[in-house]
Amino acid sequence: MQQERYEAAAFRRLLKHLQTRTDVQNIDLMNLAGFCRNCLADWYREAASDDGLPMDKQTARTLIYGMPPEEWKQRYQRPATAEALAQFKDPSKPSTE
Repeated sequence: MQQERYEAAAFRRLLKHLQTRTDVQNIDLMNLAGFCRNCLADWYREAASDDGLPMDKQTARTLIYGMPPEEWKQRYQRPATAEALAQFKDPSKPSTE
């Protein structure tokens, strides 16, 4: 199906973009868009499971980050600002569930 090919291509482009934009922190993605790299990994893992392929969280996150997530955190993750943490914990934000 053409639509699925286009969706897959767009998803691959999104992953490459996020893997390149290591300056964009997960908490900022969550605060602005309601999802982050970890959310994408969870959605990927759920889709694999729905298709009969069990996948652990570590494997899914490594696929999304393009490296083990611990390595990404060590290289690129900065401490979250107090403002970002407060925004993340804001109960008035819509749920991503």
